[in-house]
Amino acid sequence: MTQTAATALFASASVPGDDPQAADRLLTALGPGPFARILLFATPSADLPAIAARLTHALAEAAGLPPDPRLVIGCTTAGEITGAGYGEGQIVAVGLPATHFATEALLIPDLMQLSAQDLIGQVIRARTALAARHPGWDGEFAFLMVDGLSLREDELTAALAPGLGSLPLFGGSAGDGTAFGETRILWQGRARSNAAILLLVRSACRVRVFSLDHLTPSDCKMVVTEADPARRIVRRLNAEPAAREYARLLGKDPAQLTTFTFAAHPLVVRVGGRHHVRAIQRVDANGDLVFFSAIDEGLVLTLAEAQDMVTHLDSALTALSDPGPPAAILACDCILRRMEAMERQSHTALSQVLARHRVVGFSTYGEQWNSMHVNQTMTGVALYPPGAPPMTGP
Repeated sequence: MTQTAATALFASASVPGDDPQAADRLLTALGPGPFARILLFATPSADLPAIAARLTHALAEAAGLPPDPRLVIGCTTAGEITGAGYGEGQIVAVGLPATHFATEALLIPDLMQLSAQDLIGQVIRARTALAARHPGWDGEFAFLMVDGLSLREDELTAALAPGLGSLPLFGGSAGDGTAFGETRILWQGRARSNAAILLLVRSACRVRVFSLDHLTPSDCKMVVTEADPARRIVRRLNAEPAAREYARLLGKDPAQLTTFTFAAHPLVVRVGGRHHVRAIQRVDANGDLVFFSAIDEGLVLTLAEAQDMVTHLDSALTALSDPGPPAAILACDCILRRMEAMERQSHTALSQVLARHRVVGFSTYGEQWNSMHVNQTMTGVALYPPGAPPMTGP
């Protein structure tokens, strides 16, 4: 079954990842374009390069132009967000019509060899080029897709920040379902690992980049007393073996710790006046805790308590409708939020909220928001029709 939401402002569609006619069905649902860019968020089993090639050639043929290998970009996912809410085993396509959007995309080909100065120069030149092409469009944001197993998201967002300046950024770390084996980024028809894509967008639409979570810090704190920051491993909390101490504070046996435990009982750190999640991925064979994002010795972690996810998400997305509702929301949603929803049996209710607020996107191994890599959040951009009333929120 194809899920579709196509307007002059925004086009999105989804099809099962194993559909042999996936590309053609997506083309039919999205419409002929022209598109400034097409984004694909795909289940890891899908043949991303083949689908991108079919989309690229068919759209070029319809327009009577040579194929542009830069048109379609994307990544693999830890689950998808379709027009009907949470999906599994899907391919989600998002088309940004050229009538309302202009883009510049930058490939960061090797996350192990980041050059901050080179990145800053590339970003500034791309922003300048976009502004020169559309000086009357003032809606701007940056969207990042990055290898979710690279362990380099923190360094990447920090390196990009000076070039982006006040330009708001959101993004997601590519996923591999729940396998954590290999994540891939799609660039010019090739699936890549150890890479990232930065998409700069300028639009006639009003835009609002946001980040939300449903967590409240408790009074229970712990200190990282031994860690391996390069591998995001914590060996000791409060001078005790990490997994054992975390379990003790929860009133559990270490053998009871599961991915669902970590999703339901996350840890947060206070940065820049607000709390950000430092989510646990797993317990390794040594009883150490492996995290999804940056961790270091001396860091004070606070156990967080979860609000009701359904009520919180509906309220937070409704707040984006002040003074008028967005035409669409493109979002990156942490895999841990999806796991918590399944554990609490609120998966269906959350899907209904996502569908009602016209959210599409994918589930991630981590999220990016401005200069930070975070976890257990939803980050995204709300897109409003041109000429919409001024927004009252941040």
